[in-house]
Amino acid sequence: MGRRRRSRVQYCKGELIEREDFAEDLAAFRFRVDKQLPFIPGQYATIGFQVGEKIVQRPYSIVSSPHEPFMEVFVELVPEGETTPLFWELKLGDSVFFRERLVGRFVLDTESGMTRHVMAGTVTGAAPYISIARTQKIEQEQGKASPHQMLAIVGASRSWELGYYMDELNELASQEEWFTFVPTVSRPWEDPEWQGESGRAEDVVRKYGDQLGMDHTNAVVYACGHPQMIENAKAIWARARFPEERIKEEKFFVIKE
Repeated sequence: MGRRRRSRVQYCKGELIEREDFAEDLAAFRFRVDKQLPFIPGQYATIGFQVGEKIVQRPYSIVSSPHEPFMEVFVELVPEGETTPLFWELKLGDSVFFRERLVGRFVLDTESGMTRHVMAGTVTGAAPYISIARTQKIEQEQGKASPHQMLAIVGASRSWELGYYMDELNELASQEEWFTFVPTVSRPWEDPEWQGESGRAEDVVRKYGDQLGMDHTNAVVYACGHPQMIENAKAIWARARFPEERIKEEKFFVIKE
């Protein structure tokens, strides 16, 4: 028998076409990729940078919808990391590498039969939810049904850390009955003009879920972002009798890359 050949990792190039800095350590990046990369909303892309003779790469959740003609990511700078400082060096027209295979299991649960979804995130942890919501909006405009009700609760230290995603999600919530958005700020004393919800995302998930009648009998719950938020939210949902198989998580590690 012959030896099994290892599959070669395939890359394509992505050209930076838009960049928006929300804070010193938070920014959105849009790339024009030279090959169509199919994915399911909620999955992630592995993005690489040429460093010497090797490609240094890390996974990043995708913000854009598969129906959009670009790939968008929301990145938090980790100064001691290998890749995020390289994002901060990018200028319009610069290129990065995308692995052609996009993967991940943190996608909308369409197998449980539930059509209500409670989504908790911290800052860049909003990325998969934005992709999911954008996709349902686009498909609705294409004439497809929108059966899924979504509650997205996104926490940040200060409101401006969510940049233009704050406006996008607020606008979507004002337009669509199927989408509810609750931004919450954990340091309101540093954001004196903020008039919205205060506290961490996990502090208010039960409150808004209960208000909308999304409970263990009819909903799937999701937590994405900071590991401690995820553990806290999972504990809250467990006490609220959500079964383990309907509690989904995607951890973003901010200490090391």
